[in-house]
Amino acid sequence: MANITRIKAGEAPSRPADQQTKKPKNKNKVVPVPIKPSKAPEAAVEAKAPKVATKKENNSGSKKPFILIRPFVAFFRYLRDAWKEIRQVRWPNRKATWKMVLAVFVYTAAFVVMITLLDLFFTWLFGLILGNK
Repeated sequence: MANITRIKAGEAPSRPADQQTKKPKNKNKVVPVPIKPSKAPEAAVEAKAPKVATKKENNSGSKKPFILIRPFVAFFRYLRDAWKEIRQVRWPNRKATWKMVLAVFVYTAAFVVMITLLDLFFTWLFGLILGNK
């Protein structure tokens, strides 16, 4: 099984130096040339390290709303998030909408006919079993 390594943009390959080779323009002969990994990705990782927040920062930065206001805050947060989701929806065009409406009508009509036929069949069958004409 092959060992697969995911490399993000800006990172150097994480293979050992002896396996890293460059192919020369002469296709007949391959000369291994070690590739030196750059130190930039390591510095970037260290620079992007998240700050560790203390308890004082968390408590002072986010105020909890008054107990009577919380339901309204939650409701408006819900509306805001719902609006964001609705904006991400890819709505169908008019032609696709009418195709789907027609499909719903056709399937509804087919099931109405099927259920009506089953109802008539079972009514007839129970009439035979119970002796009603």
